[in-house]
Amino acid sequence: MSALARFLFGRRARLRWIHLILGGALAMPYVLVGSVVVGPFTGVDDVFGSLTLQLASFVVGLPLAAITSLFPLTRPLEAGVVRSLCGVEADRLAYGPARSKGEKGRTAAWFTLHLGVGGIVAGMSLAVPPFAAFLIVLPFVPALRDGRPGLPGPLDGAWGLALAPLAGAVTLVALAGCAAGCGALLARWAPALLGPSAEDRVAAAEARAADLAVRNRLARELHDSVGHALSAVTLQASAARRVLDSDPRFVREALAAIEETTRRTVGELDAVLGVLRDGDAPGTAPAPTLADDLNGLLDRTRAGGLRVSATVAADPRTLPPAVSREAYRIVQEGLSNALRHAGGRVTVAVCVDVLDGHLRITLENPLAGTGPTGTVAPRPGGGHGLRGIADRARVLGGSARAGPVGRIWRLEVRLPLGRTP
Repeated sequence: MSALARFLFGRRARLRWIHLILGGALAMPYVLVGSVVVGPFTGVDDVFGSLTLQLASFVVGLPLAAITSLFPLTRPLEAGVVRSLCGVEADRLAYGPARSKGEKGRTAAWFTLHLGVGGIVAGMSLAVPPFAAFLIVLPFVPALRDGRPGLPGPLDGAWGLALAPLAGAVTLVALAGCAAGCGALLARWAPALLGPSAEDRVAAAEARAADLAVRNRLARELHDSVGHALSAVTLQASAARRVLDSDPRFVREALAAIEETTRRTVGELDAVLGVLRDGDAPGTAPAPTLADDLNGLLDRTRAGGLRVSATVAADPRTLPPAVSREAYRIVQEGLSNALRHAGGRVTVAVCVDVLDGHLRITLENPLAGTGPTGTVAPRPGGGHGLRGIADRARVLGGSARAGPVGRIWRLEVRLPLGRTP
């Protein structure tokens, strides 16, 4: 019983009832136009004095409603009302105006259906409640019986009067059931008539893919720049704390490196976040490249105590800009991984050279337990860095491999020099 009560009188049923009544309200101008046609055709001056002529005016006005539904805003407005009042999921309805003939035809069918069913339910909602109220109070108000000698036959008898309140209540429930049923049917048909076409779905999928690509790129940039900076600053601060009293010169160099690292990272962070601000991107700092920023990256990493040996056999100035940018981020993330997982007492070997038309980037560091003291322990990490490196390489048509080789952890990335997006 509770489920039936919710279906008839629940919040969703009430909202759908309102949706139908709005359809009836929208149908009124078309009924008036229909009455202008029906009146002269039948020779009757007062069309609204006859229920039959009212229905005829209603039928004549519906085709005009179908024609006016071709107005571009009809589909988005109707879809918005359906989302709000009928409980239909937003992704099952179209947002823009109808463009193709099929979309326009489905929109016309929906608009005509909404106004037709809504007009009938709205008319019943106006006529049935007063009649039901009359039946409910009829046995208790003698004046209603005395003043109406022409009552229907069933209401003249004692049983008729006794059952009149029940009949009135049943009439109200029947009205609610009719409205709930019609509302449920319209909600079920709405996605078929107002739903996105195949072209709309493809466009939405492409928009989601583009948005996801931008989010992934921003996530990689933030992870690589901010993650490396935090790892480097943490290592530099830790090394400075250990020799604070014994080596003031090293402490000053570490603090200078921390200052430089944070300053550059703030600039890179502003450049990344500029993508999210309308109109800010042109004024942001350029992305770091292998040609201009590799030496500074190596110096800042060494300032924190990590031993880095670098071999650059390729001329970074001759690299395509996209390759130079991604190569810098790959080296940066490789050093960050070494900082996080190997610590500051190991030697990281960085090699950048050209092999078979590819820029090859190789980073190697000892595995856990193979450092100079034999106590290097891995630190926890989420694995996002290696996945980001693989994504960067894949975008340029390259490849990335990472894993242990004997007692060495090796990262090797190859980027084609002849293919840039």
